[in-house]
Amino acid sequence: MIRRLFYMSLGAFGALWVRRRLAELHPNHLARRAARGASGLLDQARDVAADALDGAARKETELRSRFGLDSVEDTYHYDVKDGR
Repeated sequence: MIRRLFYMSLGAFGALWVRRRLAELHPNHLARRAARGASGLLDQARDVAADALDGAARKETELRSRFGLDSVEDTYHYDVKDGR
């Protein structure tokens, strides 16, 4: 009797597990999961781009201060009309 109850409960658990896995394969569920993943990926890409731009700005500020480019000096005179 206990053996039958064990196997019946094991079968019920297996049936529920299979039903949940099949429900995850429903097209609406897949589309929502893909949209969430794409949105998360886009947020991560924005964060990486913001970090890269911030780091580049800091490095440029550091280099400008190191080489004294913070102030404009009149030591160089270019004869080019539009700076090309």
